[in-house]
Amino acid sequence: MKLLNIKSLFVAVVATFAIVAAAQANHHGTKQDIVDVAASNPDFSTLVAAVKAADLVDALKGDGPLTVFAPTNAAFAKLPAGTVEDLLKPENKDKLVSILTYHVVAGKVMAADVVTVDSATSLQGQTIDVTVDGDKVMVNNANVVATDIAASNGVIHVIDTVLLPKS
Repeated sequence: MKLLNIKSLFVAVVATFAIVAAAQANHHGTKQDIVDVAASNPDFSTLVAAVKAADLVDALKGDGPLTVFAPTNAAFAKLPAGTVEDLLKPENKDKLVSILTYHVVAGKVMAADVVTVDSATSLQGQTIDVTVDGDKVMVNNANVVATDIAASNGVIHVIDTVLLPKS
């Protein structure tokens, strides 16, 4: 059990360093939009596949600015078995769009701004709760694990759990 926890911690640390490295590379002059930034990081491959299946690529490449709370592949893996595969089916596109747009807020909300609010309205229309406890920030039940990944049309904050809107 102890070895598994250490291995999980190691994987989380490596993933965070990869995300931060991508953010730093982007911060130093790269003019990639939100989709390009996500697509350049393998930890977001499930999210990118979902964005494509939902036909949201153009919307997330638009002028913005937008703030995206981006779940990692590990966040998607926490969903019940078969959920992601079902959501990617064409007949479930409306539900997928609802879930994905629930992760997006209009405007560029940097980490310093996120900690000053207690909620935000998603593009999907429902409210996302924001909780700050010391240096720990949560959106709904998801931990924010990396912040302020700049894109030409907004910002990405990385979360460890997929946000699910109320039905």
